Amino acid sequence: MVRCCTASSLEDSPCVDGSPALPIQFRHRALWGSLTAVLLLVIIVLSVTGRLGFRWPGPQVIRITALDSTGSLVNQSATVEQRDSTVTYSVTSRGTNRTSTMLFDIRHGVICYKPDSQRTCFLRKMDSSDYENLQALLGDPTQKVSQFWFLGNETQRFTEFLEVLGGKPVDISSLPGSLQSLCLQSSTYWARKAAGPAKQRLIYFCIDICFPNNVCVSVCFYYLPE
Repeated sequence: MVRCCTASSLEDSPCVDGSPALPIQFRHRALWGSLTAVLLLVIIVLSVTGRLGFRWPGPQVIRITALDSTGSLVNQSATVEQRDSTVTYSVTSRGTNRTSTMLFDIRHGVICYKPDSQRTCFLRKMDSSDYENLQALLGDPTQKVSQFWFLGNETQRFTEFLEVLGGKPVDISSLPGSLQSLCLQSSTYWARKAAGPAKQRLIYFCIDICFPNNVCVSVCFYYLPE
C-alpha cells in the first residue's frame, strides 16, 4: 500500500495510514545542510586544484650595487622566484664578461655555485647566516623593490672558505629540479665550510656576492687532496 503524506500547515499532520509527516522546518534544514556540505566540498576541491584564481607572482629581478674594497662599483642581479623558493645570483667578474651563478634553494636548504666558464658545480648546505642574508629578498612579495644600493663604509665584508670534497661526482638526478637545470652536463661536487686552506693548498677561485643587508661575502674554494 502506498503512503501519501501531506502537510497543510507548519504543524505536524498525520499520514493517511496514521504515521506522522516530517515537519516542514526539518525538511528545510536537511536540504540546506546538504547544500552547505556540497558547497564546502566544491570549495575544497577547487582550492586543491588551484582553480580559485590564486597565482604566484612572477620572477622578480633585483639589482644590487655596491662599492668593493678598492672603491670600484660592483653590479650584481638577483632573481627571486617565490613559487620555487629560490634566489639566483648572477655575478659578473670585473674586467671580463664571464658570469658566475649562485642558486639558493631555500626549500631544500642547498646553495649551488657554478663558476664562470667552467662545467663544474659545487653544492653546500645552507646555514642560519645564509637565511638571514636572504631575508631582505624574500620579504613581502608585493613590495616591488628592484634596486639596492649601499656605500663601502656601510658594508660588512667577510671571506668564506669552502673545501671541495673530491671523489665521485654527485648524481645529478638526485638533486631538486632547479639544481638539475643549472648543473646539467656539469660535474657536481659537495663542499663544506672550513677555517681556510693549508699553506700548500692554493685557492681555486673566488666569487664575491653582496646581499641587501649590507653584507658582502667573498666565497673562495680549494680542493682537498685526493
